Amino acid sequence: MKAYMNNNTRRHHDFRKDLEYLTPNAGAEMLRYGWRKPDILSLGQGEGCAATPDFIIDTASQAMQEGKTFYAPVLGYPSVRQDLSDYYRRIYDLNIEPNRLFLTGSGTTAMHLALTSILDAGDEILAVTPIWKNLLGAAEIARAKVNQVSLREENGNWKLDLNELFAAVTPETKAILIVTPSNPTGWMMKDHEIKAVLDFAREQNIWIIADEVYGRIVFDKAHAPSFLTHATADDKLYVVNSFSKAYAMTGWRLGWLVGPTFAEEVIRDIALYDNMGPASFIQLAGGTALREGEEFIAGQIDRWRKNKDILNEFFAAHPEFECAEIQATFYAFFRNKNKPDCMSYCRELIDEVSLSLAPGCAFGQSSEGYIRLCFACSEAKLLEALKRLEQVR
Repeated sequence: MKAYMNNNTRRHHDFRKDLEYLTPNAGAEMLRYGWRKPDILSLGQGEGCAATPDFIIDTASQAMQEGKTFYAPVLGYPSVRQDLSDYYRRIYDLNIEPNRLFLTGSGTTAMHLALTSILDAGDEILAVTPIWKNLLGAAEIARAKVNQVSLREENGNWKLDLNELFAAVTPETKAILIVTPSNPTGWMMKDHEIKAVLDFAREQNIWIIADEVYGRIVFDKAHAPSFLTHATADDKLYVVNSFSKAYAMTGWRLGWLVGPTFAEEVIRDIALYDNMGPASFIQLAGGTALREGEEFIAGQIDRWRKNKDILNEFFAAHPEFECAEIQATFYAFFRNKNKPDCMSYCRELIDEVSLSLAPGCAFGQSSEGYIRLCFACSEAKLLEALKRLEQVR
């Protein structure tokens, strides 16, 4: 892929040299291209149609009315960190002490904090792809080299070859980055695979950064398998999470990071110079989401499951489309056998039928030709999108 900016641009404006190596984001480019049309129907962005529920909004509003608009503790109020600890005990049956739980200004911020804490310039990070481009960009900003190991689509399922993953580790590898459940594929790592990767990382003395943002968006169980289930409190493991997806809080910018016992002081120091932590009233709203959000999550999952069934019926009826099983998340990552160039195809969908989807090439070097569709929307909106998709074949 071409560099984010050319040498002449950098020299003329005297920007940071490392920005030359920040690769472009094809997904963001396509979203911008689509929004120029006033009648665009966009399922290219990763968020649902439901607004944040009132019980979360009411907490934030009340907190502001009570004057809770001042600086909060950088890593989160102790009460909300305790809410996170209680959440893991209640949902995952895990004992995660509050001193390992850090509130952050979004899941993306949690990823930046994790990467910044362990990566030196020139270190290598091994990323399982396809993967959300922002995560690769975060590694690039940290001046790390990114080595990609791709999931493979076999017999209607995405699979990770653990032997291939382990063989890709080099003496320069500092961390393995895995998103499970996967954005964009919907693949979900099995429990025994998680244990094998964790055991391997211990042997090699390297970090694991697990993005588990979609861990609650699973259709046949309460949650996806988690690296935390097999980890000790002192393993070199970061788990990134967010309130955005499960609680319909994308615009609130609130996430969290789970780290080992020895990471708290380091993460606090970095966060202090980053943004000094999330807003006080947003943190408190997050605590309410954790305590009272299970009914809302269940309702969301029911709607998304119905949409997944609609998609499966659509793909079964149209053999030119191929889509592997969607195990989790609210994405369909599919391809049209007649349209191998995903960028051209996405532009065609925008130009011809005003439908905006995300091009697969935005998610890694092996996903050219794929398209990501977010089905966390109303049934009517999904049906209209499929009607338009059907017109460009």
